[in-house]
Amino acid sequence: MSDTRSWVALLRGINVGTAKRVPMAELRAAVESLGGTDVKTLLNSGNVVYDTCAEAGPSADAIRGAVRERTGVDSEVIVVSGDAFRAVAEACPLRAAGRPGNRVSIAFPAAPLDPTSQVPDPAALAPEELALTATAVYQWLPDGQLATKVPAAWWRGLGVTVTARNDATVQKLVALLDARA
Repeated sequence: MSDTRSWVALLRGINVGTAKRVPMAELRAAVESLGGTDVKTLLNSGNVVYDTCAEAGPSADAIRGAVRERTGVDSEVIVVSGDAFRAVAEACPLRAAGRPGNRVSIAFPAAPLDPTSQVPDPAALAPEELALTATAVYQWLPDGQLATKVPAAWWRGLGVTVTARNDATVQKLVALLDARA
C-alpha cells in the first residue's frame, strides 16, 4: 500500500484578463519546490493536482508564498485533499441531465461553511439555483457567472475565502485524480 496522497490546489483569480498572470510552468515548479510530485496543471486558471508522501501536503499559505516568490503574484489558494475534492464533486445536487457543465459552478471554501447560513431567496434568484453545504456552494447559472443574481455581499457574509470552478473543470480535475488511483 502506498503512502502517497493526492491533493488539489485552486488559485483564486489568476490569469483573468491581463492581471495576475501566472505561467502554469511556474505554478508547477512552485508546488514541486514544496515537495509536490507528479504535479499537473489543468487549463490556465490555477488548477493543480499533485501528490505528496506526507499525510498533509503543502499548506495553502506555503503554495501562495512559493507562487508569490516565483512570479510576484499574490493569489489566495484553496487546498483540498483528493478524496474530499471527489466527494464535493460527487455530491453536486444541481447537476442534471441537459445542464451544461460550464453553467454549474462549485465554490470550494478555505474552511468549512455553516450549512445553516441564510441563503438568498430562491424566488429572487430564479432561474438560478443555489445550494450551500459545509464543503461547497453549488450554483446553477443558466445565464452564466457574470449574470448571477447572488449578491456579492452574500459571498462576503460567508466569512471565508471561496474560489469557484465550473463543473466541466471540476470533472476534468476528478479525472486527473482518478488517473492516479
